[in-house]
Amino acid sequence: MGVMQISRRVDYGLRAVIYLSGQKPDACCSIAEISKNQGVPRKFLEKIVQDLTRKGLIKSKKGSYGGYALARAPEAITFYEVIEAIEGPIAVNTCMDEHLSCDQLPRCTMIGVWSEVQRKVTEIFTQTTIADLRQAPCRELITSSLTSAA
Repeated sequence: MGVMQISRRVDYGLRAVIYLSGQKPDACCSIAEISKNQGVPRKFLEKIVQDLTRKGLIKSKKGSYGGYALARAPEAITFYEVIEAIEGPIAVNTCMDEHLSCDQLPRCTMIGVWSEVQRKVTEIFTQTTIADLRQAPCRELITSSLTSAA
């Protein structure tokens, strides 16, 4: 089975942000704590957290009570923002980059499908906040998705 895949960097970045969203406001967490609780390799997580900090989604605090915390409320951070902070602009196919620079475009019969997929993916990612992701356990979502697809 072929799988359209979200990168490991994005998966780990989302896990880190979701973990931070469950902490008390202004409480800081160390990379070691996030790594341990989310099962993410520490060295890999350090680089991801740097990207998230640079893009203003996470803030860092130095000192003995330092670490990382969300820079904004979980309701104000979207799934899309986290993905884009880590990977850059989102495109479901290379032809759907921000410049529509595919040389096949004038004769492509798939552009309508890719455009619709791009629109829906972007819509879902921008409408989903980090606060939304804290709500339902994954198992419940998978079960309901499988039953509605059947």
